[in-house]
Amino acid sequence: MTKNVNRMIEVFKTNVKRQSEAKKVIGILMQHFPCSKINFDLKDCDRILRIEGEKFVVEKVMTLVKENGYYCDVLE
Repeated sequence: MTKNVNRMIEVFKTNVKRQSEAKKVIGILMQHFPCSKINFDLKDCDRILRIEGEKFVVEKVMTLVKENGYYCDVLE
């Protein structure tokens, strides 16, 4: 029997520039969404933040990133 899991994937545009900044933001997000896979692609022109998981709130992700001094919006 396979378990039907509702996994979400969301991609955000940010202005995070350095790997050290990305690690800090990932650490903060992991405190709120511990079962999610979170990573950055800083080589992309949109400085992509990608989150995959079952239980995260898009608005909360953006708020947490912005509270730490970075731009963050859903990539259209």
